[in-house]
Amino acid sequence: MGKYDKHIVTACLAFFIANISFSQSKLNQFLKPSDTLNTSRRNAVIITEASMATLTLVGLNQLWYADYPKSKFHTLNDNNQWLQMDKLGHVFSAYQLGRLGANTLHWSGVSKQDQLIYGSTIGVAFLTVVEVFDGYSEEWGFSWGDMAANVTGAGLYIGQELLWKEQRFTLKYSFHRTDYAPQNPEVLGNGFSEEFLKDYNGQTYWLSLNLHAFFKESKIPSWLNVALGYGAEGMISGSNTNDNDVVQEQNPYRQFYLSLDVDLTRIKTNSHVLRTIFDVFNVIKVPFPALEFNDKNGIKFHGIYF
Repeated sequence: MGKYDKHIVTACLAFFIANISFSQSKLNQFLKPSDTLNTSRRNAVIITEASMATLTLVGLNQLWYADYPKSKFHTLNDNNQWLQMDKLGHVFSAYQLGRLGANTLHWSGVSKQDQLIYGSTIGVAFLTVVEVFDGYSEEWGFSWGDMAANVTGAGLYIGQELLWKEQRFTLKYSFHRTDYAPQNPEVLGNGFSEEFLKDYNGQTYWLSLNLHAFFKESKIPSWLNVALGYGAEGMISGSNTNDNDVVQEQNPYRQFYLSLDVDLTRIKTNSHVLRTIFDVFNVIKVPFPALEFNDKNGIKFHGIYF
């Protein structure tokens, strides 16, 4: 390569790096929350959330409920199913959707009061519509237990903001594949993507407590959390009993976990790009060693638990 060619390559490389830096700078500025109300951002948030919710509900109605017969509106008491893992799923979903709703309104400069009123309640509103769909489906029914769980999830977010103006307790999720899904794939899922959402045996819901938030003057790292987890195994159907349609017998039991965790949102950085990435991935419990407590095996140590 000649000297002239090297100059061209160097210039092109410098131009490429400069463009990347400029693009990152623009993205960083875009993701920076507005100090005052930005009406264009607020309107964009409202339109986007309304559109996504509408499309999701329409798609859910066409792709899911359309395959099952309709009925008159009715309720269903399913509080004893899945060892309440499904209820924790509702708590988690309402909490995370509410957190997302509040954060996007914060990004647009909306007042704290409106963030809590209109943002953190979006999860309850969305899940209530889904619950009404269930109420008109012969296969399911409107569950007051689900509604109570939805309100609990939103309340956990709103209560902490009112009490501490921060989230000292965070709800998180982890998952590992199990041998139960292949025994009843129609209910527990077929393949990782379905099992991730449907196999309660592999799901764990965590209440992740930030230590530094309660001991502000301590030297405890601001990002270090202690996590309490709940899971269940041995379930092939929601009834927790041996169904005639299920070949294998069920032996459901509860699991309780103690582990460490990382609150990614408390990692200090001036990059709004990284803050956004950390905020998105903070819904997942960071893998750590864990102690498991259950009635079947007593105490069990996991070197790394997902």
